[in-house]
Amino acid sequence: MRNILTSFFWSGDAIRSRRVSDIVLSGTLDLPAPSAAVLADWQRETAVRLALEPGDVEAMHLARTQMRWPDYKRCVQAMSAWTGALGLPAVLADSDMALMACRGARYHHDGEQYGGTAFCNLFLSEDKGLDLHFPFTGQRIPLKRGTAVIFDPVQPHGVIQRGSDSFSAAEFAPDQDFDQIFLTWELPIEDADIGSALKVIFDIAPSTSQHLEKEQVWFNGSPAAVCPESGRWLPVS
Repeated sequence: MRNILTSFFWSGDAIRSRRVSDIVLSGTLDLPAPSAAVLADWQRETAVRLALEPGDVEAMHLARTQMRWPDYKRCVQAMSAWTGALGLPAVLADSDMALMACRGARYHHDGEQYGGTAFCNLFLSEDKGLDLHFPFTGQRIPLKRGTAVIFDPVQPHGVIQRGSDSFSAAEFAPDQDFDQIFLTWELPIEDADIGSALKVIFDIAPSTSQHLEKEQVWFNGSPAAVCPESGRWLPVS
């Protein structure tokens, strides 16, 4: 068998194995537009405090946005309704929420830290010609206000220009606004409903799990890393 991705992740005090899901649940929700004051606040934070460079993904001040933009609650309510319609009731209420910003994103996987989670993201910015791209599966999700996604963060992904098939910092000119702001939740992958929605198969390499001491990702039976520009898998020596 070829092209098999295996995530080894912490489950309590033990490392557990699972198949990496190639399912991306996506939709477009009806969200209120942020006010001009909130947009200006986001722009100052990304430019000054975060100093976002192409490919960066950083945490924003959630409490500041909650105070300045009361309508953010409508965004959370819309996301809760969407996840509920997918058969995932109460998952957001049981998960911490964060506000994030990215200026594109280099290809990466999150299997060295988030192998036990699924990511649930809701994008708040307008369409700036960027896609969430999964190079291993070929899936592309156009990013705009209201784009909602749930996916396995161990599946390689990046945020790239819509007309491109790779990540290049040169495509993010400093005088253009490519910042995307989004809410994110970390959902437990071992939750029965979440695992079922993403069709995750657990304990596919139990003998290997017993000998590992940290979270990692294997491609076709060997540890692997992701090329940040192409999204291709690279062997780890």
